[in-house]
Amino acid sequence: MKTKLIIGWREWVGLPAFGIEAIKAKIDTGAKTSALHAYDVTTHKSHGQEWAEFFIHPVQKRKRPEIRCKAPVVDEKLIKSSNGLSELRLVVSTELQLGPFTRTVQLTLTNRDEMGFRMLIGREALKGQYIVDSGVSYGLGDRADDGMIAILEELEEGGA
Repeated sequence: MKTKLIIGWREWVGLPAFGIEAIKAKIDTGAKTSALHAYDVTTHKSHGQEWAEFFIHPVQKRKRPEIRCKAPVVDEKLIKSSNGLSELRLVVSTELQLGPFTRTVQLTLTNRDEMGFRMLIGREALKGQYIVDSGVSYGLGDRADDGMIAILEELEEGGA
């Protein structure tokens, strides 16, 4: 049997392609897909590939910093959210770092301003490598919010 990493119901994850070292994510095995808070989403074609450009607020309950991101669009999906409403969302592909593993995942883009977490990790992104212990919070290590805010604001000021 392959050894799997035990993670908690919430974890810090990285999005290296977006220059984000850490963003709090809720681990949700009840959701198939993963979702990322995004706003001002636009699309364009480049060399025959559709790309999404968007902004995210990586820190919970804060409008700063704003990070400008872009990623290839791989699909559009009708997603039924926890409030029971369906929404057509763009699906992008990017790298997700969770613990010692980095893998390519698909994320739906949606406005999560009113949600507790800027990111939700669904079971597709966890398949084969992780086991979720619902009694554990930040099983891969906690990072103080204040420290992460300072790091992210420094990135923003540096033009990253």
